[in-house]
Amino acid sequence: MKPASDDIRWHMIGHLQRNKVRQLIGRTVMIHSVDSLRLAETISEEALKAGIVIPVLIEVNMADEESKFGVSPNEAPTLVKDASALSGIKIEGLMTIAPYTEDPESNRPYFAGLRELAVDIGQKCIDNVSMSVLSMGMTGDFEVAIEEGATHIRVGTGIFGERIYT
Repeated sequence: MKPASDDIRWHMIGHLQRNKVRQLIGRTVMIHSVDSLRLAETISEEALKAGIVIPVLIEVNMADEESKFGVSPNEAPTLVKDASALSGIKIEGLMTIAPYTEDPESNRPYFAGLRELAVDIGQKCIDNVSMSVLSMGMTGDFEVAIEEGATHIRVGTGIFGERIYT
């Protein structure tokens, strides 16, 4: 797989299975969806084989939705601490996907909660951890996410239109 252009910087934002990690190493500049220590270990191992360190975000399921991936807010600090010992990754921050809603304001508590969680983790001054990235907000609620501190937003629907499922 050759990139479409040398100036495109690809980010992996969806759920990632461990057996697919090798295909991403060297092709993405950041993985936004680390939701387990086993996945972090696999990413680190593959990155070290390639001679690189890959930036990652820990995915947090702020709304405790069964249909979404991510660790609970209570589990996130432990995953960050455990994964910080892996030399093939650099933990840059947190990511969440808020519930789908017609009212973007209803997601404000989830975005504010992720920001507060990042501040709490950042205050622990863990080696190999920076809480400088908050990946949160999508086409329908990105403005609220930005107001709550998002540094990365996902607006695919706004750019490409609604998905057509056939």
